[in-house]
Amino acid sequence: MKVLILGSGVIGVTSAYYLAKAGHEVTVVDRQPHPALETSFANAGEVSPGYSSPWAGPGVPVKAIKWLLMRHGPLVIWPKLDPVMWIWGLKMLRNCTEERYAINKRRMIPIAEYSRDCLRALRAEIGIKYDERSLGTLQLFRKQKQLDSTGGDIAVLKQYGVPYEVLDRNGCIGAEPALSAVKDKFVGGLRLPQDETGDCHMFTQALAVEAAKLGVQFKFNTTIERLVADGGRITGVVTSAGLLQADTYVAALGSWSTRMLKPLSISVPVYPVKGYSITVPVVDADGAPVSTVMDESYKVAVTRLGDRIRVGGTAEISGYSNKLDAARRATLDHSLTDLFPRGGDVGKATFWSGLRPMTPDGPPVIGPTRYANLQLNTGHGTLGWTMACGSGRVLADMLSGRKPDIDVKELALTRYDHRFG
Repeated sequence: MKVLILGSGVIGVTSAYYLAKAGHEVTVVDRQPHPALETSFANAGEVSPGYSSPWAGPGVPVKAIKWLLMRHGPLVIWPKLDPVMWIWGLKMLRNCTEERYAINKRRMIPIAEYSRDCLRALRAEIGIKYDERSLGTLQLFRKQKQLDSTGGDIAVLKQYGVPYEVLDRNGCIGAEPALSAVKDKFVGGLRLPQDETGDCHMFTQALAVEAAKLGVQFKFNTTIERLVADGGRITGVVTSAGLLQADTYVAALGSWSTRMLKPLSISVPVYPVKGYSITVPVVDADGAPVSTVMDESYKVAVTRLGDRIRVGGTAEISGYSNKLDAARRATLDHSLTDLFPRGGDVGKATFWSGLRPMTPDGPPVIGPTRYANLQLNTGHGTLGWTMACGSGRVLADMLSGRKPDIDVKELALTRYDHRFG
């Protein structure tokens, strides 16, 4: 079967690899000159199934007000005259209940856990390298109140059998020795030892090479203009290089999926939430993190990637703008220099932003549409890197007529047919 994948981020490339391995003739089209140059380029570097939780949850509306008032707050909202933004926001608020949180979390954990296992199998099979480390994630609490309120998260981890460790100050230093220099700035932490880290951009580019070996064709520098439909099927994709046709089409366009699919009367509630990162060269290995430290107060992840430190965070709701905001960098600089003052040289940092494709409920959208030959693989939010391999594998299984290893029916677009959509 001929498959045309729209988008060459980590989701598009993993989908292409698994589809090609299943024997399909695959083409990937993207406006960029190389894979993973947009949202997959400089994310926080975490492969963290244990932290796969919806942003919409009990207490979030109240927390959001506090975050908006913080100097280094993790949330920024720039209201726009965009009804899509407001509708998406209202849908998210309607998911901020204990009942909906439990349902959405239940939908996210299996695909995240499965994806990590697929990544490990892929690494073992083809020996792919991407500055990977398997040393866990440490959620660091600066205040005792934060540590005392972990009961709900721990209950969920127990429910899904996710290994965890509750650490006091000395335990945190044992996991991340460089924190000994700032031990007065935190009280404890929650560690997930099975989480991993790695450079998503490096991984995606390396996997694209492997996919090409399997016959995948990449059409870069090609702008996707619109999809053409006839009755209940897609008949082609109009691009800057002409009309491209296939038997089946996969939309893996991240935040742009919504706009691309709207003319087909397909409503995908994915909206961009901008994240920022800095990448800093390591100047003192003993003063740098060994894996990922999540600074809970600022919702900033500090991750070791080889001889670099990646610092990622902030949720900015500002439409499709990719403008860099100096105030957001100040938050990232502060978190890094406050916790790892000797680790990296922020004066030599590169500053980046990307548009995370967020659904209002949290889980991604994977599976069919009302067009018989159009599939979706989008809406992974902050967890695209975490969920990429599993998402690509289950999509390939579905298109190959095989039953996926996990049940992903509740990740389909049809879940928005109810009033919480």
